[in-house]
Amino acid sequence: MNTEVRDQPGTTGTRGGYPRGAPEEADETSAASSSAAAAEADGWPDVPGDTALTIRVPEANPLVRAGFPAHVTVLYPFLDVSRLTSATHAELAELFAAQDPFTFTFGEFRRYPGVLYLPPVPDAPVRALTRSLTTRWPEALPYRGIFHPPLAPHLTLANHEGPDTYEAAYDALERRLAPHLPLVSHVTSVQLIVTDGPGRGWRDLAEYRLGTGGPTAV
Repeated sequence: MNTEVRDQPGTTGTRGGYPRGAPEEADETSAASSSAAAAEADGWPDVPGDTALTIRVPEANPLVRAGFPAHVTVLYPFLDVSRLTSATHAELAELFAAQDPFTFTFGEFRRYPGVLYLPPVPDAPVRALTRSLTTRWPEALPYRGIFHPPLAPHLTLANHEGPDTYEAAYDALERRLAPHLPLVSHVTSVQLIVTDGPGRGWRDLAEYRLGTGGPTAV
C-alpha cells in the first residue's frame, strides 16, 4: 500500500460538494467542453434542499483527492427534499429492488481538462438506473441539463487543477495511484443524500438496497 495515499475526508466538501465529476468522454464535443468549462468556473448550482442518488465506493476513498467521498453518481439533482414523501420512498425502493447487485471494476484513468477520474466497468447498470429514474421523474434533469451529451458514470479522483497545471499534476498523481488499480467494488445499495446549500456539504437521508428490501432510514 502506497503510504502517500491519504485517508478520505467526510461528506463535507468544497467546490460544490458531493456529486461533482467529469464529462462523458475525453473527446467531448465543443459544446460539452464549453458547458464543462462554465460549470468549473461557476461551480455546481447547488440549491438548499437538493437531493442526489449516489453509489458509494469506499474501496476508492484512499485514492480520492477531490474533497468528498468516492462515489459514482446515479442522478444529481433528484427531487427537492420537500417533495419526498413515504410514497416517493416506496417507489424508489421498488425501482432499486428491480436492479440486482453488481460489481464495478476500475482499471484505468481518464481525464477531462481539470478532472481526473475512473470509469466504472460495467457502467450499464448505472445507466439503466438513471434511465429508470428520469423516466419516472422527467423533471429531474441530470446535472440540470448542463452537459451535452450527458455525463457518463464516473468516479472523480481530482478536480482541483486548472488548465495550465492539470496535465503535469495528474501525470504525477496517476503514477502514485496506478499500483492500486484495478480496484473492485461490489454494489448492493444506493444512497439518497441532501444538501443545505453551497459549501454546506451533503448528509444521508436513506439507503435503498438493490435486488430486495426497502429503504433504510439514516
